[in-house]
Amino acid sequence: MDACGCGDGFEIFDQQSADADLDRYRRHGPDRTTAMLLGMIRERGVEGASVLDVGGGIGVIDHELLGAGAGYAVLVDASPPALAAARAEARRRGVLERLEFVDGDFVSRSASIDAADIVTLDRVVCCYPDVESLVRLSSSRARSAYGLVLPRDRLILRVGLRLLNIWFRLRGFRYRSFVHPNARVDAIVAGSGLRPAREERTFVWRVVLYDRAAPPA
Repeated sequence: MDACGCGDGFEIFDQQSADADLDRYRRHGPDRTTAMLLGMIRERGVEGASVLDVGGGIGVIDHELLGAGAGYAVLVDASPPALAAARAEARRRGVLERLEFVDGDFVSRSASIDAADIVTLDRVVCCYPDVESLVRLSSSRARSAYGLVLPRDRLILRVGLRLLNIWFRLRGFRYRSFVHPNARVDAIVAGSGLRPAREERTFVWRVVLYDRAAPPA
């Protein structure tokens, strides 16, 4: 799972996690659901677009969209090792001057973060307890498109994550995972004037791209 934008309890996204994520990305490219979201975004066009990647970890979405023609990206993440890995990869790819790094919890830092044409949260909603603030503040900054990868609202996943959270607690980690109601997420996004445009699913994940609704004539 990619590093999240959580301001507290992100200790599992450490140096070892960042190194493993970067090595996997360099060897195999984006993970399956990340690739699904990227495909949806590329289909609508990214040339010259600005990108805000919330909780983007090592910056896979940023590297891919900058490589596809996006003009500029901002990566917000609360894991310093993940940001360091993202910076190293951006330097290797020659896009460092087009990628800005913000260290910290997006919700806490949101007042100082500008809107972008495309906003993404790839496996971040499942990391954050306050889904209302996270989705409302991030979706309101999407000028054109808003992409999410989040767990499907299924009983089996709720039970599985409950057991996983027990394991985290026994290990002394503060990190917790969440299955937030998908209908509630959609309603919050709709409140920002966005509507679902494309959607794909796996057994675990829901991948959805929202477009900003045109103003009434």
